[in-house]
Amino acid sequence: MKLTSIHAGKLVSLTDFTSSPLQAIAQSDHAPIAVLAENKLLFYVVHPEEWDRLNSTLNVSPIKSIEVEIDGQFPESAVQIKQITYPPKKPIDSYKKLNTEPNSAVDFGKQNNFNYLASELLSAEWDRVSRGELSASSIGIQKNRLDAHILPFFRYIPATQVTHQTLDDFVSRLTKQDLSTTTISQYLVIVRKLLKLGVRKGFLKETPEMPKVKIAIQPRSMLSVLEYRKVCKAANRLSQTRVQAPPLKSTEGKRERFWVAPRNMFLPPDMGWAIRFMVNSFIRPGDLRELKHKHVTVVRGSSIYLRLKLPKTKKHDKQMVTLQPAVKVYEAALSHHIAEGYGGDEDYVFLPAEKDRNYALAVLGFWFKWCVREAGLASNDELGQTRTLYCLRHTSLMFRLLYGQGIDMLTLARNARTSVQMIEKFYASSLDGEMNVRMLQSRRTVKAN
Repeated sequence: MKLTSIHAGKLVSLTDFTSSPLQAIAQSDHAPIAVLAENKLLFYVVHPEEWDRLNSTLNVSPIKSIEVEIDGQFPESAVQIKQITYPPKKPIDSYKKLNTEPNSAVDFGKQNNFNYLASELLSAEWDRVSRGELSASSIGIQKNRLDAHILPFFRYIPATQVTHQTLDDFVSRLTKQDLSTTTISQYLVIVRKLLKLGVRKGFLKETPEMPKVKIAIQPRSMLSVLEYRKVCKAANRLSQTRVQAPPLKSTEGKRERFWVAPRNMFLPPDMGWAIRFMVNSFIRPGDLRELKHKHVTVVRGSSIYLRLKLPKTKKHDKQMVTLQPAVKVYEAALSHHIAEGYGGDEDYVFLPAEKDRNYALAVLGFWFKWCVREAGLASNDELGQTRTLYCLRHTSLMFRLLYGQGIDMLTLARNARTSVQMIEKFYASSLDGEMNVRMLQSRRTVKAN
């Protein structure tokens, strides 16, 4: 029986209701109570007057009442709970109308939970992907965050009962997990989306006040010129001597996240090429993973450079141009891979034999850390940031800011497929006056008449 005319005034869990039913009924102010278990609607508890009204509305035959015994007694104030039976059959048209009535209590019970909202949100986000407004990878990130912390925390909390205190408790949970302020803010963005969806669905009047988390900007890790040279030399030395890579773990622990195949325990020349290519092209590791020969054009004119027409990433689809040293690196890699039977338009520039490109990128990351250790550098920089393959992009941008003559920030940002704001926050934030002391002390020359 679908009692679509019922509008629950209170939601209680089955455990709370069975432990003290009279208290739950007394607190409901004679309004119907929806009893839930695991965020699923089990049944309604209806006041006798409300039940009589439903009987007259739905044309249900009179039903005998059942009294609830509390501690072996039947107090005079005991509220009667009516046994629900199916109403007589109605014409098909009337039945459809009954079930399509908007804002029904049954729909309310199904929608007033975060599992439903999460499903609806992901569906809407996939629509945005199909319109080109969002990347498919961002959906995976949202789902991971929903599964990791959002749904485990909000699973048994109806959306209508979320308050600012609930959200503060959620932030405390994330803080105890040692998540950065940036990550916590990204989690809150998803929670805000879920609550706004509840507003659009009509069972939330407004979203509660969201906690304010001050984001601490952490500059990206980078290499100095001397460190960059050391890492390049280490990569060349490891490639030429064919030294086997050290184990990923010093213990016999199980490698659940990443495993290096025996063929990749020796460093090929691809690692040295990838390091120099990234520093001279501004690309991200994700772009390096997907880079094919069809994306690369060698341009020789007044300037010599590579024109890169990479697939769209992070809403950026503009072509990029490299520095001149990247041309020599690319041609060396191309010549080497042609001798191995690769080098076609659809072949990848780096590690073309690895068809699993996520694995290829993971291998490059493993090799880079190996080269950093072999170069005698610490795995973390002076600010405590881990040196990963991504730090080569930071190095590339910082070298231009430090050593480029009259570099235009907007041109640099667009060519690197980022924004001026991102460069200022995460890249140039580590710049200080001493790094460019010559520029600060420079003087304009006065032309003689």
